[in-house]
Amino acid sequence: MLGSAATRRGFLFGPGESRPQGVLPPGATAESISTCSGCGQCVAGCPQKIILLESGRPRVDFSRGECTFCGECSARCPEAVFTMAHAIHFDHVANIQDRCLALNAVDCQSCRDACPETAIHFVPLRGMPFQPVLDAACCTGCGACLSVCPVQAIGLSAVSRELEHV
Repeated sequence: MLGSAATRRGFLFGPGESRPQGVLPPGATAESISTCSGCGQCVAGCPQKIILLESGRPRVDFSRGECTFCGECSARCPEAVFTMAHAIHFDHVANIQDRCLALNAVDCQSCRDACPETAIHFVPLRGMPFQPVLDAACCTGCGACLSVCPVQAIGLSAVSRELEHV
């Protein structure tokens, strides 16, 4: 029986929760995804290899890495799935959960080191390791912090971003 104890991390921290899945690729919406033919061109075009087909529809799996918003999925799609020409963020942001090592007196800053937008920073707290602070306004939801967290203490929260007026 291999279960969660098959790795050191699994032995120390237990099975935890699975990584957030079911996220649509950047620029796709719940409405536009219905036009997807399931051809897999977005999967083949993703240089990060984070897009998978799930029940014939593209989904992002952040356990494989981060989205760089390169636009290759949109460029390769022959359907009208990607409604935004060049998406620069997802409709979610990261959130740091209670099982975070730093919040439990263990020094860890792997999420900060991985964040390309510097949306996560750490502040000192007397007698404790530096504590994480997430700036949701800077977070693009790219998932870089999710794949590096050793205890899967980062989740996703939906946000509604108002349209910018040009």
